[in-house]
Amino acid sequence: MIEVLLTYDHELFYYLNSLGNNRWDDFWLFVTNKFSFIPLYLVLLFLIYKKLGIKKTLMIMLLVGAMITSTDQLANLFKHLFVRPRPCQPGIFEEAIRFIAPRCGRYGYFSAHAASSMALAFFVGLLLKKHFKYLFLILVIWSLLVSYSRIYVGVHYPLDILTGMVIGAGIGYLYFLLLNFIVNHFPSSVDINK
Repeated sequence: MIEVLLTYDHELFYYLNSLGNNRWDDFWLFVTNKFSFIPLYLVLLFLIYKKLGIKKTLMIMLLVGAMITSTDQLANLFKHLFVRPRPCQPGIFEEAIRFIAPRCGRYGYFSAHAASSMALAFFVGLLLKKHFKYLFLILVIWSLLVSYSRIYVGVHYPLDILTGMVIGAGIGYLYFLLLNFIVNHFPSSVDINK
């Protein structure tokens, strides 16, 4: 069963990766770069500050830092536990793949990019859903783009991406629940749902 799943995963990777062409390479390299979305993060931080105030914004920043660290470290743990080579490693694919990423890490299961972006999408999307109707959807679409970029540049299989997105969504939701717990159980905090 696992072998069949991995075969389909390889075939889907090869198909999706082969869809790329030189005209789109710069766009997907931009999307896959973790520093490209600093302006988005600053806008989200500003929106949180405007709607929730400085005290809650500082608490949220600490939680987001812990959340991103959690997704990253969990991805590293899985990578060293499963030791699944990335598709860009020499000798993995006999067919030529489009590898355009700046580097190829050793192991790829699961994608930290997919997990972190989806965790942020869920956490901030749920946090601000009462204030901005379509923000959750916009952030999930952004996370899907970031996640797909990892296949496009040749460093992750679709199963790496799917696992990362599911784990990231779960971690984002858990941190959102943690924030609500903190707000509801400590009298000095103010309700974030106003």
